[in-house]
Amino acid sequence: MWGINRGIRLNTRVQDAVRPLYKGGTSDVFIHGEGRVLKLLHRRFPRSTAELELEITRALHAAGLPVPAAYEVVEQDGRCGIVFERVGGGSLLQLVEQKPWRIFWSARLLAELHARVHRHTAPAELPTQREQLETWLRKALDFTPTERRAAEESLALVPSGNSVCHGDMHPANILLTSRGPVIIDWTSGRRGNPVVDVARTCVLFESAKLPPDARWHMHMLLALARQLLHRAYLSRYFRLTGLRADEVVKFLPIQRAATSAWRCRKPD
Repeated sequence: MWGINRGIRLNTRVQDAVRPLYKGGTSDVFIHGEGRVLKLLHRRFPRSTAELELEITRALHAAGLPVPAAYEVVEQDGRCGIVFERVGGGSLLQLVEQKPWRIFWSARLLAELHARVHRHTAPAELPTQREQLETWLRKALDFTPTERRAAEESLALVPSGNSVCHGDMHPANILLTSRGPVIIDWTSGRRGNPVVDVARTCVLFESAKLPPDARWHMHMLLALARQLLHRAYLSRYFRLTGLRADEVVKFLPIQRAATSAWRCRKPD
């Protein structure tokens, strides 16, 4: 999953005054004027998807979270996109690729940022976490009957909450900028309970795959250190918040629905 939004760096060239920066599995990012970028969604996403992300990001930026400013929804070549502030900086995943010895530091930073996000009360504009989970479960078309039953039982246990939850918190969605870490890609941002959001990141740790173009040492690192990284993330988060492992485990089945929903998505 990390590889989906990690992005592939492209050669910059001028085309209709827009230069491509990254190409990802759900969107492409382009320079869009002075100090701005355009996140252009793939054709399968309707305008409502861009409008929702714009609304969520604006609300979180106004609430003081470390997110880029969001300006407007635009259409280009039959695709919808969002114009964002260009914050600069590479991702936390790219840092690990360049400096593998900082891999456990990165896992701890991920936990610290996640805990920081969860301390914020969610603006009223954010949809609820339960609605998101119900949608993912409906789209989890490759679930076995046993998996679906476990997910339904897990969903029934989801507590209400009013915290900001990212819904897709992983190293590729953290940019290391001159003003500090900035968290991007709030498509799945919701109002909900932190423990359920932590379970989502746990599922990413267990199922994440790197893109084919990732350097060989990154594939080796992930293969050898996946469980250790997961523990480093959880250990730091638990220390900061007092949450316990047994509170997280019961929400893994419903969060695995998101992975299934992604596998079952319709390609462009």
